[in-house]
Amino acid sequence: MRTALAYHSTGISEKQRLAFEKDVLEGLQEVPRRLHSKYFYDATGDALFQQIMHCPEYYLTRCEMEILRGQAGQIVQSLQQHAPVFDLVELGAGDASKSFYLLKELLRVGAMDTYFPIDISRNIIAQLQQSLPAKLPGLTVQGLNGEYMDMLQAARQITGRPKLVMFMGSSIGNFTPAEALQFCTRLRQQLQPGDLLMIGFDLRKNPQTILDAYNDKAGITRAFNLNLLERINRELDGDFDLSQFTHFPTYDPLTGACRSFLVSLKEQAVHIAGKTVRFAANEPLFMEISQKYTVEEINELGSRSGFKPAEMFYDSKRWFTDVLWQCR
Repeated sequence: MRTALAYHSTGISEKQRLAFEKDVLEGLQEVPRRLHSKYFYDATGDALFQQIMHCPEYYLTRCEMEILRGQAGQIVQSLQQHAPVFDLVELGAGDASKSFYLLKELLRVGAMDTYFPIDISRNIIAQLQQSLPAKLPGLTVQGLNGEYMDMLQAARQITGRPKLVMFMGSSIGNFTPAEALQFCTRLRQQLQPGDLLMIGFDLRKNPQTILDAYNDKAGITRAFNLNLLERINRELDGDFDLSQFTHFPTYDPLTGACRSFLVSLKEQAVHIAGKTVRFAANEPLFMEISQKYTVEEINELGSRSGFKPAEMFYDSKRWFTDVLWQCR
């Protein structure tokens, strides 16, 4: 799952557009060339990803929803053993479909005070503040629009209550292991001893099962990747010829890294924001990583970033886990 890193183009400011341009041009000068996956999510990208989540090959959403629907009671009991009452902060909340069942159970037992959804999309925050209290009477929603670390700091300044931070959907997989360690360490620096962190991890499994999830037969993931080139064309005055790039996913069972590339089918020049980028025939453009983990790797990541592993919740196939860590 990739939605927690979403960067929505709807209503973006000139400052955000300039950051998009800078990241694109810098990424295309790297070796190998790359684009940042957080920019997948314009309106079309959002719609395509919703389709991906319903593809038969894409097991991740179904596995995590099984955990959250079926084990909400056990998860809340475990949370309350560490903090009887807390604020819930969700990074990359999206439509809150993943956290809905936990929110409902937390309200039922009186374990939560305020829900702080964090998202870079103003539109999503506005929708959550309007829709969630209607679905969950008694829920206090205080949306925070901005970057994760800045908004997490803002939530701490609003209330001094213990915090449960949620980072769901295997969004941690959008980082390399080194980047994930850096990210979790930064999270820990924003939290207090005793605060809780819940993260979704996709576990290693049959390599073909993993590869199929990023190469669906309907070609939706291919369209999802190519849409970023279309977005660059539209927003940065680019002229990518989408027909001259092919989607190529890979999975390395030794490292757990599932990567997606767009491969140039010919020698070609692309113009973006007045700059020229030249691709060789068969040159790969790195689009995203979806890192898969073992239980041992997850525990090591938690310990090295300043957390104490508390509990792991699995789906029935043990393909996915939502992990609870506590700040040391």
